[in-house]
Amino acid sequence: MGPEHPPARSPLRWRSPLRGLWLTSVLGSVLLVTLPIVTVTGLLSYIAYGPRFGQALPADVGWLKLPTFDWPTDPAWLYRLTQGLHVGLGLVLIPVVLAKLWSVIPKLFVWPPATSIAQLLERVSLLMLVGGILFEIVTGVLNIQYDYIFGFSFYTAHYFGAWVFIAGFLVHIALKIPRMRAGLRSMPLREVLRTDRAGTRPEEPDIDGLAPVDPTPPTISRRGALALVGGGALLMTVLTAGQTIGGFTRQAALLLPRGRSYGPGDFQINRTARAAGITTAATGAAWRLTLRGGPRPVVLDRDALAALPQHTARLPIACVEGWSTTQTWTGVRLRDLAALAGVPEPASARVSSVERRGAFDRARLQANQIAHADALLALRVNGVDLSPDHGFPARVIVPALPGVHNTKWVAAIDFETG
Repeated sequence: MGPEHPPARSPLRWRSPLRGLWLTSVLGSVLLVTLPIVTVTGLLSYIAYGPRFGQALPADVGWLKLPTFDWPTDPAWLYRLTQGLHVGLGLVLIPVVLAKLWSVIPKLFVWPPATSIAQLLERVSLLMLVGGILFEIVTGVLNIQYDYIFGFSFYTAHYFGAWVFIAGFLVHIALKIPRMRAGLRSMPLREVLRTDRAGTRPEEPDIDGLAPVDPTPPTISRRGALALVGGGALLMTVLTAGQTIGGFTRQAALLLPRGRSYGPGDFQINRTARAAGITTAATGAAWRLTLRGGPRPVVLDRDALAALPQHTARLPIACVEGWSTTQTWTGVRLRDLAALAGVPEPASARVSSVERRGAFDRARLQANQIAHADALLALRVNGVDLSPDHGFPARVIVPALPGVHNTKWVAAIDFETG
């Protein structure tokens, strides 16, 4: 770590006696375990959207392109788990992140900012780490609320912002792991949890520049501070987890309001027929499903689809914003429709909607998604016909597929062999 020397001083006076290497190390160790989970599940979400089909956003990521693979269809709740963790755990960690930033705030205002190459590297990594995580939190929360006040593509900015954070995170870990170990060993956790406010003593100032030189008397103990942060994380859990868990807990999920919009069948509507510009003229008696890929197109009306062998499956559907629900779907297996079209073993399929609004009007499916026994062109849900808001006259439902690719108001399916 180089020779010890007095840290650069902050022009401001940070005097809380709780600040010091121990508290920063405890909060940092929590984030060291949990932030990689948020990061990895976010990158998995990008892969689940099918970047090789050009339908993941952003489509062009240059040398930051991730290795792709066929997103699994089993277990059916896979995307519900990964995206629920990404959004839910990301929200739960907000109090911990803010507490960690509070604990190191003196480091953000030191002057001069760097006196060596090592310190400069640390400052740059800190800037990337702090700026990256705050950017990801703010844009992520705004996306959950469908509030795009920032005026740029959320998906593009969030993806590249994640890599800025990852780079800063990795460099910061490499630089600070030895100090974090020293901090955790400086005070036994059991002793801290037994110490009340009257017994709380400031840490000795050291080379990290976190502990104040002239601390004020404590207004809360360290165990009280940990309880406050833990209580904030618990509150965030109560306010968010219900959107993924469901059941009675859903009523407490106040931070994901789009998921609280319900329709016929008593489950969420993320995009209504009206918002998509879907009219009864397009989905009424004149509606037809066109299957392509074989020697000639196959055209079916809804009665013809209903006359085909029907299959029922109870499947979850999960959205990128974190909400999910499980319903009972009935319809025609996609693999049966592929065979009917003359393509018994398709390599992929392009599903097109009556809707004509960019990313929502089509989706590409992998071979394993088409072949799965529970992958359906659904006509009914929970024993009744789909409502217009839920995709009438027909919609795709595929195990573990991101919600936006479970295309509603399907007009055509093109089965492809290569």
